[in-house]
Amino acid sequence: MTPTAILFTIAVYFALLLGIAFLTSRKADNATFFTANRKSPWFVVAFGMLGASLSSVTFVSVPGMVGASGMTYMQMVLGFLLGYAVIAFVLLPIYYRLNVPGIYSYLNTRFGRNAHKTGAGFFLLSRTVVAAVRLYVAVMLLQTYVFDAWNVPFALTAAATLLLIWLYTHKSGIKTLVWTDFMQTFFLLAALGIILWQVTRSLHLDFSGVVATIRESPHAHIFVFDDWHSRQNFFKLFLSGAFVTIAMTGIDQEMMQKNLSCKNLREAQKNVYSYSLLFVPVNFLFLCLGILLLNYAAANGIALPDSGDAILPMLVTANHFGTTAIVFFVVGIIAVTFASADSALTGLTTSICVDILNISRHEEKKARKIRLAVHFALSLIFIGIMLLFRAINSTSVLDAIYTIASYAYGPLLGLFAFGILTKRAVNDRRVPPVCILSPIVCGIIDANSARWFDGYQFSYELLIMNAAFTFVGLLVVCRK
Repeated sequence: MTPTAILFTIAVYFALLLGIAFLTSRKADNATFFTANRKSPWFVVAFGMLGASLSSVTFVSVPGMVGASGMTYMQMVLGFLLGYAVIAFVLLPIYYRLNVPGIYSYLNTRFGRNAHKTGAGFFLLSRTVVAAVRLYVAVMLLQTYVFDAWNVPFALTAAATLLLIWLYTHKSGIKTLVWTDFMQTFFLLAALGIILWQVTRSLHLDFSGVVATIRESPHAHIFVFDDWHSRQNFFKLFLSGAFVTIAMTGIDQEMMQKNLSCKNLREAQKNVYSYSLLFVPVNFLFLCLGILLLNYAAANGIALPDSGDAILPMLVTANHFGTTAIVFFVVGIIAVTFASADSALTGLTTSICVDILNISRHEEKKARKIRLAVHFALSLIFIGIMLLFRAINSTSVLDAIYTIASYAYGPLLGLFAFGILTKRAVNDRRVPPVCILSPIVCGIIDANSARWFDGYQFSYELLIMNAAFTFVGLLVVCRK
């Protein structure tokens, strides 16, 4: 498939997005941008949330991690279910009771202005970096397999991608995203299905042959109970999965904004139940794809790249599985890229406008100008972070994202946990120092863990430890 054909595929896909944006943006105002006037159908939100949660990182990193860690990632996926239960039964009732577009208003109600700004600040820092890194994966793929052939600079590819996303989100925000995410999730699942089908055809396997191949693979192990020092230990990954979900979804403005666009609490809870259950089989299929790709490479004597993230893109774009697989791979990457990046751009814009700038105190016309300016400025910041990450990244992108989340979301998780689990008041002015000190202490412990704790290596449980330090620090600064 030529770069021109790939570019044509992108153009057709983007035309569909613009069509949806046009239909959903009529008579749009700030309330439409932030909450879609709380009229989103829960089943549409649920299906779209699946694609937004997966991102392009899942599309390339999850199949690629099989060679190094088998299917142990499923332990973390099972932990996601526990996290989603906490979101549905604990956090959603609080947010609907507050009835505000920004979820960090809870911190203002519970603690005070400094806690509110601190929570929003940690979200802005973490989500900006994580979303830009996710977008970087897809832009890098497009750059490598399309635009390098035309000598287009990476910076120009990144800028053009952000411009496309800005064009269909800047007017009606979350109302548009609910429907574009629905479409993009459909294309993501279609891409996964088509690529799996083409790989099994290339291996000459029927369904029973696929099951036998995966079951007999040395990479098919899921559970690790016997090695507490391992980063793949079940309890580490399961608990990390639960807390990562609570942090990166339950107390994340970007992800919860779609849940809060549902008509009422009951429909929002049904939305969470639905897409959390879909998460398990979809991630399992991505891991199965990883095993099949390794078998295909071994059977055909193909040397694989050192980076697991490059395995799927290399095999598909080298036309090992036919043109159809290439087309759907490109569509799948675009789908998860836009579904993830547009949500982040909208969620970050909402948090800055509501939590930091408090634009509700302005008239509609001025508030709209502020929102548009913030939306555009964030696009520029995304481009800058992508350029920086391209220069310094040398590890798995999925691992990088969860590591960033462990440090940046920990204080936010600790704040919400303290507010929900206790009734104590705190000295609001001392909340920011506590939240800043916690990740620093975690970083020191993580850097010296192998030497201090007999070879112990921290995984994503750093998030739990970070939140715990924040919780203890808030206890110290309690008021009587």
